[in-house]
Amino acid sequence: MKLVVNQKLIQRNAKIGKYATLAALVVLLAGFVVTLQRSDLFNLALFALFLGFVLSQIGAYFTNRWGRSPRLDEILTRSMKGLGREYTLYHYVTPTPHLLVGPAGVWTLLPYYQGGKIIFDGKRWKAKGGGFVRAYLRVFGQESLGRPDRDAQLEVQTVERYLKRLLPEATSLPPVRAVLVFTDPSVELHVENSPVPAITSKALKDFLKAQAAQQPLPASVLATLRQALPQPERED
Repeated sequence: MKLVVNQKLIQRNAKIGKYATLAALVVLLAGFVVTLQRSDLFNLALFALFLGFVLSQIGAYFTNRWGRSPRLDEILTRSMKGLGREYTLYHYVTPTPHLLVGPAGVWTLLPYYQGGKIIFDGKRWKAKGGGFVRAYLRVFGQESLGRPDRDAQLEVQTVERYLKRLLPEATSLPPVRAVLVFTDPSVELHVENSPVPAITSKALKDFLKAQAAQQPLPASVLATLRQALPQPERED
């Protein structure tokens, strides 16, 4: 599998997460100290606590996506290792963060690191279990599951617009599909009614192979896409 990765973006965003988290600790500590020592500066201390909380949320957001080890892009890459040279995986170089192009078609991959039980009841998505730490992070660590089906729809539309601008006018736009990929090894999925495929990272490679067998992307279309999209820098 060929890879195109925006390493500069990853490194920059990881630094943002690191420094925002450190800044949050400093500001929160300063606000706490002012609260204890200067009652006449209560409003200033309150502002410092609010600013520290905002910085902590920014730090958590960037750290969760670009500062973890392994990162989400690394997990996706490893889960598809050995898929074949016909596939190209693009991380952070197209309007969608993770784009896969190959015999299985054009896929936008939406990774989620939530653990515990992931449930879709036909209308809503819910994340349950995982212990106290998981519950805390859902509230304060930007781990809200949100609406993955809606996110997938928006990403598909984004890729379609991108390819429409990128490809020659006479080229037929290939179908763009989305798959939700849950990366936590202990996650339990109860998403039988999901309008979008939702699988674990461990099952991703087999899922794509099955898609390639059922609905293979024509070689001519694949060649056109490869030529138009950013060129691979290495193989994995």
